[in-house]
Amino acid sequence: MDVLEAIYTRRSVRQYTDELVSREEILEIIKAGSWAPSGLNNQPWRFAIVRDGEKREALAGLTKYRHIVAAAPVSIAVFCDRAVMYNDTKDHQAIGACLQNMLLAAHALGLGAVWLGEILKSADEVRDLFGLPKELELMAVVAVGRPAAGAHPRPGRKPVAELIVGEF
Repeated sequence: MDVLEAIYTRRSVRQYTDELVSREEILEIIKAGSWAPSGLNNQPWRFAIVRDGEKREALAGLTKYRHIVAAAPVSIAVFCDRAVMYNDTKDHQAIGACLQNMLLAAHALGLGAVWLGEILKSADEVRDLFGLPKELELMAVVAVGRPAAGAHPRPGRKPVAELIVGEF
């Protein structure tokens, strides 16, 4: 898939079939995330793969978007490792790039995914659920699955001309 095509056709997918997602597909998504740029190449991202039914249900209970996490055959919790950070802004931007790479990779593999940020209100509980150290700061959970049939709305975008504040 062409990169621009992937960018323009990717959608947030919140409904999935019951079909499993292979470990290889998940590792490919994580690998794509790990190729995002980061300052000093510190690669601050860390991942927790959640497939187990009980863990998925517990994770789902920590967000108002419970139905999405519960329905996805796998979720990936994405953390920033504070022990390797050197600049909060740059490292958090790197995690954003990592997440975007993951979403594009899922799309290129024919999977559907959505970046869930509301769960950040339960960041400590998520970390505790997996028994992870406090140095790992939750950045998002990405729910992944095979898209269910039906429309996945294509949100509009403002014309580029409205977004440019000047040309100097």
